[in-house]
Amino acid sequence: MVLSDVDIRRYLTLGKIRVAPELPAEQFGSCSVDFRLGAEFSVFEHSRHAYIDVRDRGAIQDIMRTVMVKPGEPFVLQPREFALAITEESLELDDDVLGRLEGRSSLGRIGIIVHGTAGLFDPGWRGKATLELSNLGIMPVALYPGMRICSFTFEQLSSRVAVPYYKKAGNKYAGQTQPLASRLTSEVAKTGD
Repeated sequence: MVLSDVDIRRYLTLGKIRVAPELPAEQFGSCSVDFRLGAEFSVFEHSRHAYIDVRDRGAIQDIMRTVMVKPGEPFVLQPREFALAITEESLELDDDVLGRLEGRSSLGRIGIIVHGTAGLFDPGWRGKATLELSNLGIMPVALYPGMRICSFTFEQLSSRVAVPYYKKAGNKYAGQTQPLASRLTSEVAKTGD
């Protein structure tokens, strides 16, 4: 069951959903809350590296560069460019609530996609959301830290999960506070896939 704005506010009051800093009224929708874009980005240095090797443990993070955007300045996302970003808000979910990150229609209409596949936030999630920003358009787009960049919807599970995300052995992104590169290499190294 997707939570309405009434239930999202109730869950916030009960501590089943925790968001910091506190959300102002204008960030609430009918069944969602908007999160804002943070100031830290990670970009691939594709001009210095020929490819991404998913079996090389340090390779993915090593070929990325951190970009910190100063207040009032934009991060310009070029056409066909990909960057990781982080939300200003941090999110904590109770062991029986899941979150779904969605893009905003206003940004989608100018070609900005905020996630490719990582839209599900498991029960027990704790941390900031990493955004997988892509510009599908033909013009560069200036994105400003502090702007509303994505929305979250929430669902009540039928029961509490046996192992919440923050307790899961091998969880890769719990407690993140900056845009983290893919940790796919740890999976590939274990399985040989």
